[in-house]
Amino acid sequence: MKRKVGYTWRLREVMGQHHVFTATELVPLLRERGIDLSASQAHRLAPGTPERLSLQVLSALCDILSCTPADLVATTAENAGVRKTSTGDLPALSANVAKLLPRAADILPDA
Repeated sequence: MKRKVGYTWRLREVMGQHHVFTATELVPLLRERGIDLSASQAHRLAPGTPERLSLQVLSALCDILSCTPADLVATTAENAGVRKTSTGDLPALSANVAKLLPRAADILPDA
């Protein structure tokens, strides 16, 4: 069975628990740990979910906030639903078939 996995980035929440309220406050703390990020780069870390994050930055954030990576990244995993057809476990119809539209009918008067 296929699994669908995901994650939630919780940096903003963990920062609040440690009374760090702006990402700019992280810049000098990261610099002390050898991570040189600009204020705008640090700002992009907090509000959204980063697509890529180096383990050095993750480790430095954990050190700054006295937490573990599991505190910063909440993971989820669930079974992906299997789409079934009326004929059993055959694959679902392709996207091209789903785009087909019915043709308008011509209604003729009784002769």
